[in-house]
Amino acid sequence: DLQTIQRIGQDIERALAPLPGTASVYAERSFGGRYLDIRPDADALARYGLTTGDAQEVISLALGGEEITTTVEGRERYPVQVRYARDFRDDPTTISRLLVGSSGGPQVPLGQVADIRFSPGPPMIRSEGGYLYDQVSIDVRGRDVGSYVRDAQGVVAREVKLPTGYWLRWSGQYEAIQRVKARLQVVVPLTLGIIALLLYLTFGTVAETAIVMLSLPFALVGGVWIMWLLDYNLSIAVAVGFIALAGVAAETGVVMIIYLDHAWEAVTQGGRRPTLTELVGAIEHGAVNRVRPKLMTVLAIMLGLVPALWSHGAGASVMKRIAAPMVGGMVTSTILTLIVIPVIYYLWRSWELRRTQ
Repeated sequence: DLQTIQRIGQDIERALAPLPGTASVYAERSFGGRYLDIRPDADALARYGLTTGDAQEVISLALGGEEITTTVEGRERYPVQVRYARDFRDDPTTISRLLVGSSGGPQVPLGQVADIRFSPGPPMIRSEGGYLYDQVSIDVRGRDVGSYVRDAQGVVAREVKLPTGYWLRWSGQYEAIQRVKARLQVVVPLTLGIIALLLYLTFGTVAETAIVMLSLPFALVGGVWIMWLLDYNLSIAVAVGFIALAGVAAETGVVMIIYLDHAWEAVTQGGRRPTLTELVGAIEHGAVNRVRPKLMTVLAIMLGLVPALWSHGAGASVMKRIAAPMVGGMVTSTILTLIVIPVIYYLWRSWELRRTQ
């Protein structure tokens, strides 16, 4: 029922108006239409020996029109349709004087065998999939769409009672976010799996692959911090930025591990078994003496992202949310690469030395 649907929409409008984050909420109203309503009276028609079909035929011809011939204008053909003029079609009194009859039967004015009146109704009826629906438009300000919809769903569930056979669906930007979220639940694990596979192919050991992979959450901390400082909400662009940050953090970790491996191979050259003091010296040589190439890699990435972070104009909002996690994450990733990874590397190699001894 269209009236029930509109009532539910207005109930939702009243329930969501005071919710924090609601800039505006409006349930569409379908009113203002006027329709000519002609209802034949079967009993009255029967008294004159007429049928409902006889009345409908006259109504169809007078109001809807009927094609009677075709005119030829040169090489073009146009149908000729006959019906009442607009002034007559819009006047119930004139329509009531239409004569209804059958061949050889009486001619009766339509007003005597039908109820003719103008009735109010909706100017447009929305439908989708064969179901009627009403639309409630909501503008959100100062909050992310995901958390707002979760709160709004709770408010609607408490304050709006849906009759049997009626339901509601949250659409628009929230629906798009849900679709992307479902895709990211597949893409993110797949991306991490590909990174782990590439690391294993590079190092050939599970331990070094695990060192780099376990360091990724620490690198993402900087991205979370800068998102908090800039007051950015989680969005599709932010998720893309974090995925890119994970790849870059893995890259800097690979650079550090490679230099540490080179220093370790120099100490263990010839099959000799180094001491813990030599292990510390090798790690210092691999980590401290190779600070410059690591910092050059990080600074080149950050300097390339700063213009996007401070840009303005078309598309700047999306680019900022992609660049922000990467810029913040590169800061903590650098600290992690220069301090934490050498420590973890030392713990791993020293454990191997003690085990072999």
